[in-house]
Amino acid sequence: MIRSSLAGLLAFGAALPAAASTDAPAALEPYQIVRSLELVQDRLAGGDHASQPMQRKLLEMIDARFATREGSRFENELNRRALLVYAMSGGNPVTVEAALARLGKDDPSRKLGESILFYVNGKPKEAIDAFASVDPMEYTPDIAMYLALVKGSMLSDVEPGNALALLDRARLLAPGTLVEEVALRRSIAVAATLGDMKRFLRLSEQYVRVYLHSPYAGQFADAFVAGVVALNATIDRQGVVDIAALMEPDQEKVIYLRIARRAAIDGFIDLAAFAATHAEGVEDDPRAELYSSLSSVTSGTVEDVLDKLAKIDRARLSANDQQLLDAAGAITREMSVAPAGTKPAKAATQPAEARSVGPEPVKPAARDNAAPADREAPPLPVETVSAPTEQSRNRGPSKAVDATVEQAEAMVAATRAKLADIDKLLGDMPE
Repeated sequence: MIRSSLAGLLAFGAALPAAASTDAPAALEPYQIVRSLELVQDRLAGGDHASQPMQRKLLEMIDARFATREGSRFENELNRRALLVYAMSGGNPVTVEAALARLGKDDPSRKLGESILFYVNGKPKEAIDAFASVDPMEYTPDIAMYLALVKGSMLSDVEPGNALALLDRARLLAPGTLVEEVALRRSIAVAATLGDMKRFLRLSEQYVRVYLHSPYAGQFADAFVAGVVALNATIDRQGVVDIAALMEPDQEKVIYLRIARRAAIDGFIDLAAFAATHAEGVEDDPRAELYSSLSSVTSGTVEDVLDKLAKIDRARLSANDQQLLDAAGAITREMSVAPAGTKPAKAATQPAEARSVGPEPVKPAARDNAAPADREAPPLPVETVSAPTEQSRNRGPSKAVDATVEQAEAMVAATRAKLADIDKLLGDMPE
């Protein structure tokens, strides 16, 4: 639903100074102030950050009006609906609860308002149960778009398919409004949960084109970065590049850096390298070089990784990044050290068959919820030994070989522990 023109908001703005000495303009009904709030919030969604003080003032005025019996005037149906909109627009739940108590017990607005309060007060189970029989499309559009948004949001984790359909309905009912901005932002996260890569990219592009300057765009960035990493196996990376290119250069760089950081934490080496490379392309940044180096710690040669780490300008890194740089260097150097107690193999005096000795191959790490210790270990040094003689075959497996295997396994465990330290450092880094 497209809002009414800004004439109402301008009229309200003109009335505000004249009523400055009172708690709220006496001539305005509560529903009129709520409509002004909606207009201000829509401007905020479009990037007008200067409207934030007006939003706070309007919320205060509406709260004061609904807090009194005289100011509520609930004999007017528009005011009852305005109370519900206020509850779903960031209103004070204590005030809403008190105002609902003044309605009759059988009043439909009271019953619906009590269901909304479960959601507003952070009681998801009770809210889902209360909304089970609520069909947003049975209400007028000014209420339906909010109900579709609220119900879709609460079902995002438990019924993502139904949640996405409800969020789509909210967007259709409220184009160009804060309701659409919120619904679009939450739909992006749900599409990633469902593994719908094409829809994820399409919704993300739409958000960037319309709402990139919203004060809530930081939450979009969270959902976008998490989605790209979660969809790592199927994501169209050119699609990611195209979306990032629509952003301001600073925003583009930060998005790539955050993807690189998150991918490095989750062990997606190729994705981390992809994002770090594009971050370097936007602007020279030592963080991009650091994340790129981290992505190659377990895949590149020791010499190449150490050389790359040595070229990073330490002075331009934060304290946490400096610790990460030190940890990456320590792990890389340790990978070149042979297991304790082993000696280099001597050349055999006679040509002999050689075989590699090492632990069983490490299985790839789980994508999302794996503990740091379960992630893929770095490659191990390969010990070469002479083929066993006939006498040694009769005695059974060589104890020296067993000892080498045990030492190698101990090195794997130690290296995994170091990788866990890197994960912790990454997790402590500021966004």
